[in-house]
Formats: sequence, structure tokens, C-alpha cells
Amino acid sequence: MKIGTVGAGTVAQAIARHAVTHGHEVVLSNSRGPASLSGLVGELGPLSHAGTPQEAAAAEIVVLAVGWPQVPDVATALPDLGGRIVIDATNQFASPPPHAEIADLGELTGSEYVASLLPGARVVKAFNTLYGQYIAADPRHPAGRQVLFLAGDDADAKATVRDLTGAFGFAPVDLGSLREGGRLMQLDGPLSALHVLKQD
Repeated sequence: MKIGTVGAGTVAQAIARHAVTHGHEVVLSNSRGPASLSGLVGELGPLSHAGTPQEAAAAEIVVLAVGWPQVPDVATALPDLGGRIVIDATNQFASPPPHAEIADLGELTGSEYVASLLPGARVVKAFNTLYGQYIAADPRHPAGRQVLFLAGDDADAKATVRDLTGAFGFAPVDLGSLREGGRLMQLDGPLSALHVLKQD
């Protein structure tokens, strides 16, 4: 499978490492251009490539992992996603910690808002509840597997993300739609930053 990342920070790098470890091709992108990613790509190995956000968005699965204030501009710059799966790993920080402010989206959840900006995409919310170091670590622990919450409105897209992340070693837990599940997962929800293991 080919996976593209729009954003190349801690979360995107962690997902990319799991992907190449399990034999998937990855195209990483950021706002500074492919040349800025040469060291990272060299570290990740031959299955990884640097590209533009548009090139990353051509992958079968696209990971959106940029800062919340950048989301509208990034979405506008992407081509029509034509039914591609977008894993939305963003959190609606209007301003980041330590003086964090949560963006007021009214009745919309963060991922419903993202989906509204990417009308051709099948959006699956995932990875946003976990700190980067827990995504990067081996999700298999002696006490169980790291739970990965996910939500989305497209059952097939969720199944694809569930199978992919399950192969990485996570224990995916489907919370339903972008509205109900997304509300549980977003910054003001009860599952935000909840790190739990599933016993097998």
C-alpha cells in the first residue's frame, strides 16, 4: 500500500516508521519542500520518499498531520481526493500548549470540519488521542496492545484503517461516526490523551 503524509512532524514520522517497517511505501511532505526531508527519508530507508503535499495526496491513504491553523490552507491546496482515505490526526488547537486554546467549531466536531474541507475524501479520525511517543513506540506491550480509537462515516474506509493499524500492532477500537466518535476523541472529549492497553 502507498501512504502519503501531509505534514512530517512527530505523528507523521511515527506512522511512517510503522508503515515502512511493515512493507508499505510512504511519501512524506511538508510546507518546506522535499529537500528538507532528505535526512528523514534517508533514515527511513528505500520505501520512503519525499514529495509535495499534492504528491502525498495521490497515495491510497493520506495522513493529515498538520497544525490546526494550517488545515484550511492545506486543504485548499490539495487536489480532489476522489474517494481516497484520509486519516485525520489533527487536533483543533487554535493555539498550542502551554497556553492551549480549543477552536470553537459550533456543533461540528474537528473531523466533521476537516471532512467539509475535503469533500472528495473518506475521512477516518485516528491517532489524535495519543501523544506522539506512544504512536512511535511498539504498540505491543507485555500487558497488551496500545488501543487506537478511530471514527468515520465510511465503513469500508474504517475497515481499511483498522486492518492497517492492527497489522502495525495497535488494537483499533471503532467508536462510530465522525459526529459521535469524533466528539469522544477530540480535545474536549473523554478519550483525548487516554492511553490504554487491550489485553489479548
